[in-house]
Amino acid sequence: MSAETTTTERPTYILARAEVRAVSRVSPNFVRVTFGGDELFEFCTPGEVFDSRIKLVFPPASGILPPLDRETDDWWGSYLAVPEEERGSMRTYSVRDLRVDGADTEVDVDFVLHLAPGLTGPASLWASQAAVGQELFVVGPRRGVTDHGGAEYAPGAAPSVVLVGDETAAPGIARILEDAPRDLRGIAFLEVPSADDVLAIDAPAGVEVRWLPRAVDQLHGLELIPAVLSYLGDVDASEDISVSDVDTEDLLWETPDYSGLGEEIAITDAPADRYFWIAGESGVVTTLRRHLVKDLGIDRRQVAFMGYWRRGVAMRG
Repeated sequence: MSAETTTTERPTYILARAEVRAVSRVSPNFVRVTFGGDELFEFCTPGEVFDSRIKLVFPPASGILPPLDRETDDWWGSYLAVPEEERGSMRTYSVRDLRVDGADTEVDVDFVLHLAPGLTGPASLWASQAAVGQELFVVGPRRGVTDHGGAEYAPGAAPSVVLVGDETAAPGIARILEDAPRDLRGIAFLEVPSADDVLAIDAPAGVEVRWLPRAVDQLHGLELIPAVLSYLGDVDASEDISVSDVDTEDLLWETPDYSGLGEEIAITDAPADRYFWIAGESGVVTTLRRHLVKDLGIDRRQVAFMGYWRRGVAMRG
């Protein structure tokens, strides 16, 4: 996340102590936790959240949150200065909903529950046991600050969008669609663990939302990739899909103006006729990148490819 400040020298980001106000099991694999508290005043900007990534700091085994500097933008340095056994765990999430009523701000975060032995991380475990009154730290953009990192959705003047993601990207896609102009056109593909994980999204009338439930024990992407390629007209490829193995620990991260691979990006003022936003398991995202850019010839400057996680690897931060 960026460490830039606004012209008034206010910190760009808020590091707030937040309390759990409500916990709801909205589907078999999603639990929605509502956070509130006085320190969330000025947290995020209603109507302009889109896919902004926020950080959650979960307490360590002692249950005591670490002492962090909440007066400057160096929240990361403050976190790292705490001994590892005392700092707890930090994970990245998307805001599912943001409600502001006067001085009161509430933030909903949807957690995917990975509770199978060997697959449960600190965030999923915490969410499965979350209770009203518990506290953690939330890091996110200050209200009214538009020039911050952590948000990639940038369709520009593109008249239509294609949004693609698995369950980890579903909250971000939902927030994008609910914050988007009501005349937006396009389609969203969301792959989820089961049909019971299909959740309501207030999407613009011109955006089709396709939910793609997986079969039991089916790998991520085997529903999502063929559906996207078939929609784009790559029928032959959609019938014979294998998900790319990702050898590096670095997640694929490419946007129209950034390449995690270090590729040179040509600057253009020509408006794109369609904007793609693709996020989820890194092998799935890598596979889609190969087909879209190499096989279909879609200009990578029209696409944000974001690996949120990698199969078989416990992500941190």
